[in-house]
Amino acid sequence: MLRITARKQRGQFVLDVQIEAPTPGVTALFGRSGCGKSTLANIIAGLLPADHADLEIDGVRLDDSTTRQHVPAQRRRIGYVFQDARLFPHLKVLGNLRYGQQRAPQPQRIAADTVIELLGLQGLLQRRPHQLSGGERQRVALGRALLSQPRLLLLDEPLASLDVARRDEVLPYLARLRDEFAIPIVYVSHQFDEILRLATHVVLLAEGRVVTQGDVGSVSLHPELRAIVGPDAIGSVLHGVVASTDASGLATVKVGTGALRVALPNVRTGAAVRVQLLARDVIVALQAPHGLSVRNALLGTVLQINNDVDDTDLIHIDIGGATVLARVTRVASLELELQPGLPVWVLIKAVSIRDHAFPAAHQRESGSRSSGV
Repeated sequence: MLRITARKQRGQFVLDVQIEAPTPGVTALFGRSGCGKSTLANIIAGLLPADHADLEIDGVRLDDSTTRQHVPAQRRRIGYVFQDARLFPHLKVLGNLRYGQQRAPQPQRIAADTVIELLGLQGLLQRRPHQLSGGERQRVALGRALLSQPRLLLLDEPLASLDVARRDEVLPYLARLRDEFAIPIVYVSHQFDEILRLATHVVLLAEGRVVTQGDVGSVSLHPELRAIVGPDAIGSVLHGVVASTDASGLATVKVGTGALRVALPNVRTGAAVRVQLLARDVIVALQAPHGLSVRNALLGTVLQINNDVDDTDLIHIDIGGATVLARVTRVASLELELQPGLPVWVLIKAVSIRDHAFPAAHQRESGSRSSGV
């Protein structure tokens, strides 16, 4: 387990959090700028003293204000990767990697060859940092952090300085890193798309406090998330397993007691995936559809109805152990006489589903991301 209790006052801002997350896995600290993410990251790294702190990683206590225990940053064995790669400009890529290796305790269980192959650094070893793209520099920084043999990786907005193309280049490497090594990772971000791709546990922060924490699916349903990501990005994140595939690249993914047709080329049967259904893309019907192009129709039950933005309602629908959100106009909600307990059909176009291949319990699965058919 990763256990963090921290309190820190800086002027008028107060950070006061309690976090408990399973390891190994990716614990994501998510929230808008100024919520305390980087302050907490620096406390975890030992770079910023807390007014009160209790930090334990897999049974190793790094901070305990009660007993005045504080392990200095240089002895914490935390691999810290910042927004900017902070590579040594006078060293080649190989030299930067060796720097991490030279600082590592013995024995070294993470081999340099493994890291170089995992992060695709083979062709970059003789280059200097100024000869690398932003994405390549971040991959080298990740490699250097891994070769320090850390007990925890701390990634503070590692993709924030990259454009969309470079960000999409690095994300698969981060997913590989998560899947290949049983190292706890704390991942700081204000981009929910990154959280969807990587996180196993999400801590939602606002104004220095933990609003909610849990798996991505449960956090995606929390009402406070809308204030951060905006109403158009609100939806449900569902965990599923690929039941079958076909030659067209469509996969049947079992979700709850139903199944979704999702564009998943090159995925294998049995792979664990996440699918995101935005509330704006979900249609609610009282009868089973006929003669429509919609590929997905799931029978569900209305759980609750909440007032939402611009005279709309947010409908929570149970589809057999999983909850889907649908945004409909208030007029439609009244005309359909939607109420808790009412059976309804949930209709989703395959092109509206975003998938995120994700291995369960650190078993290596294959998959790819797609925006739809």
